[in-house]
Amino acid sequence: MPSAGSVKVEKVVCAVDCGTAINPDQVAAQMQGGIGFGLGSILAEEITLTGGIVDQSNYDTYLPLRIDQMPQIEVHIVASEAAPSGAGEPGVPPVGPALANAVYQATKKRVRTLPLSKGLMA
Repeated sequence: MPSAGSVKVEKVVCAVDCGTAINPDQVAAQMQGGIGFGLGSILAEEITLTGGIVDQSNYDTYLPLRIDQMPQIEVHIVASEAAPSGAGEPGVPPVGPALANAVYQATKKRVRTLPLSKGLMA
């Protein structure tokens, strides 16, 4: 159970139109990975500066989404006869706005500060 002022995403439903899906399992895996990456970014990642120098200097200060934070992800691949167009990044960009809108629907508070966990505290 998340604490007050925090967010836990339970489920993400994703639809992707990548043209003809040559390997649907790989497309689904790409979407799942992108969604996890996007959620980690919006929920917790932040770059801070001290004296004009970035505080996060290596992966020991990088906070990706942990496996116990990963939501159930349902991927729907849109049937298409178009040429394959790839599925590398399309799972990442929509996650932030979708989550911010879900938070607004639940709390009626617009969070415009990232990471989202910090914005909820403001």
